[in-house]
Amino acid sequence: MPSLPVIDLTAASRGGGAGEAAEALDTACRTAGFFYVSGHGVPADLCRRLDQQSRAFFALPDADKAAVAMSHGGRAWRGWFPLAGELSSGRPDAKEGFYLGADLAPDDPRVAAGTPLHGPNLFPPSCRG
Repeated sequence: MPSLPVIDLTAASRGGGAGEAAEALDTACRTAGFFYVSGHGVPADLCRRLDQQSRAFFALPDADKAAVAMSHGGRAWRGWFPLAGELSSGRPDAKEGFYLGADLAPDDPRVAAGTPLHGPNLFPPSCRG
């Protein structure tokens, strides 16, 4: 099996090499369709915690996940969608997902103004904390 490309963002995260990183990402997306990213600066412990929390969330019954469905996220476009609950080119995708973004309070000026894709994240009670 061929290996996946590894895109190193070290230079780009230090203010240089953004063009090379963008070109490498473009190539990886157009060829392999997937890639690994290194040099991103995200602490390993945070990556491990995200993996644990993701696995815990997706292991919940659909009824629990539905409490934070995207229909509850409004203009912020946050929350869970079930398997085949999202479309690409008019066809259901064979994936389940959960959208997050910068967690903004209701009094944030962007949220108050109704700016699309800005707002609070949604979390089920069992995954808070």
